[in-house]
Amino acid sequence: MGKDLSAKDSVKEKDRKKHIEELFRSYIATKDHEVRNQIFKEFMYIPEILSKKYINKGVDLEDIYQVASLGLIYAIERYDPDKGFEFSSFATPTILGEIKKYFRDKEWLIKVPRRIQELSRKINMSKDQLQHKLMRMPTIPDIAAHLGVSEEEIIEAMEGSYAYSPTSLDVRISNSKDENDLSLFEVLGIEDQNMLEIEDKDLIKNIFAEMDDYDRKIIVDRYYNNKSQSEIAIDLGVSQMTISRLEKKIIKKLRDKLNT
Repeated sequence: MGKDLSAKDSVKEKDRKKHIEELFRSYIATKDHEVRNQIFKEFMYIPEILSKKYINKGVDLEDIYQVASLGLIYAIERYDPDKGFEFSSFATPTILGEIKKYFRDKEWLIKVPRRIQELSRKINMSKDQLQHKLMRMPTIPDIAAHLGVSEEEIIEAMEGSYAYSPTSLDVRISNSKDENDLSLFEVLGIEDQNMLEIEDKDLIKNIFAEMDDYDRKIIVDRYYNNKSQSEIAIDLGVSQMTISRLEKKIIKKLRDKLNT
């Protein structure tokens, strides 16, 4: 009995591989998006598995899954069955690459163009290479010549890199009137917290009055009762991904109201 089941499974797997190969060949020949969608459905389990590895990394699971799904589409577009690789083996590094690129981009506190980010990374690598080669710190002209770009582009990328590593409020700055240096925090003005609390409470009260009970429960449980998305999902009888999507939608509404 066990051997019969094993044989049937083997036949099913061969049939599936043949079916998938036919789908890929059809897509390569026609570029029909319906065919691509069929392939995507066959392999959507891969981005589901890979995206879960990045839970609790400071990003919503839904966002990571969307990035991973985009990686799967890129892999489908690039795959060639004639190369002899299993598609799952080909797709996995492509999807992981997209996820890592997403996290790398999120590290920049201020959104700067991708070309600036990429050039900034090349500059950092070039500095080490040129320092060993020239036996001194490389200048902007040195780096520009090494990378084959203009000096203006090098300066632009170096200025843009400050978005990646902001200045700490604890940094000491020179104080010409006193021997003691001051921290950046010490020279910043401080707003009256009591006035801010009054304004915030009044604003929040008005916004909450306009929300329906369902949205209000999600926000109250999430930010006042410190419940996780999973706990709220269980209370409301929906999936955690649904709560994540709703929370983002509600937050966007709140931000829109605050900006009006």
